[in-house]
Amino acid sequence: MAAKWSNWARQQTCAPTRVERPANEEQLSEAVARAVREGLPVRPVGSGHSFTDTCLTDGVLVDQSGMQRVLEVDRTTGLVKVEAGIKLHRLAAELHRHGLALENQGDIDKQSLAGALATATHGTGERFRNMSANVVGCRLVTATGEVVEIDEARDPDAWRAARVSVGALGVISQYTLRCVPAFRIHRIDEIRPAAEVLGDLDALVAAHDHFEVMALPHTDKVLTYASRRTDRPATPPGRIAAWWNDDAVSNVGLGAACGLGRLLPGAVPGIARTMSGLIGRYEQLDDSHRVFAHERRVRFTEMEYAIPRAHAVEALERVRALISDRRLPVLFPVELRFTAPDDAFLSTAHGRDTAYVAVHQIARAEYETFFRAVEAIMDEYEGRPHWGKRHFQTAATLAPRYPGWQDFQAVRARLDPEGVFTNDYVRRVLGPVGADRG
Repeated sequence: MAAKWSNWARQQTCAPTRVERPANEEQLSEAVARAVREGLPVRPVGSGHSFTDTCLTDGVLVDQSGMQRVLEVDRTTGLVKVEAGIKLHRLAAELHRHGLALENQGDIDKQSLAGALATATHGTGERFRNMSANVVGCRLVTATGEVVEIDEARDPDAWRAARVSVGALGVISQYTLRCVPAFRIHRIDEIRPAAEVLGDLDALVAAHDHFEVMALPHTDKVLTYASRRTDRPATPPGRIAAWWNDDAVSNVGLGAACGLGRLLPGAVPGIARTMSGLIGRYEQLDDSHRVFAHERRVRFTEMEYAIPRAHAVEALERVRALISDRRLPVLFPVELRFTAPDDAFLSTAHGRDTAYVAVHQIARAEYETFFRAVEAIMDEYEGRPHWGKRHFQTAATLAPRYPGWQDFQAVRARLDPEGVFTNDYVRRVLGPVGADRG
């Protein structure tokens, strides 16, 4: 009987012919070559934290969770070579031991490095780029089982394609990352009037190394995460304050509120206002990886769109109005973050200062009505969906939004001409191999 696989949110499920669990690059190469000899498609999988069907296959699923070693660390240059399956929380802890850190991170660290990079995962901060922008090079297992070394000097187009690849070029076995000296972050979380924050948004983003807005549905309030880098000694929050913020409100409280909202959708606006009253000021000063990431135990599904930063306030206000005017049963905050531009062909921040608007719904609830309405708004700003989060786009609608689209397709046709690493999701969002050549 074929093994079944499901993602973190338990909404994407498949029954692959076989699950391969290589422990090193040699075994990975053999697994891919064996699948190709048998005429089976191949898809890599990390921690399953993507919300789309990007990992699903009835062929061979390559689970890279056995490839989590840090292979080389050069503290002088900051270059670190790691196996692609390493989880972000493990990588961050290992880097810290060597006096290094990732330049920026997202707010969850349970993903594999390969999965995070392949889907254009990012943090927030107008001076900092998408995480994949710090990929100096990688080793890619192609459909022949051959291992190809990719970096800017050897093959600049493949380097720009492989940094955000949606797993469509092959299976990456190793990355070389550019890291930075370890640093600490002083972060203050507080509830503020939405009009005040959004009216002064550019100044707030510029004044902080990392700034994030969480708009609270059915209220006139936002929760802001305002962070500055510092050399001051770490002063972690007290046990009770941490429990209240990280557990009682953000996990147990949110889960209970969402459960009640499913039973009583008409009560959601009142529940949202009650929840906003439970959020107090919270302060952290700790090592960067301990501040960036949050514990998320409430299972949810998510959509996130990257839009030109100039439209950030207008887009967020339209989503807030959508929720309020339609009295949608939404309790998760609407998230707004920022990054600098980069040059990976399929990066959601390719060539433009970027704002990200993210919406969520509890995993057991109907989400499509809300998400499609949000997507219609983002389409007006040439929005680019996060490759690992819910969206309803196709290759036809996405191609005009990426200046490097045809360059990526040319690399894809060169590295995987037979479409071994294609599944329904890849076919839907990137089209068939070779479709954009010529």
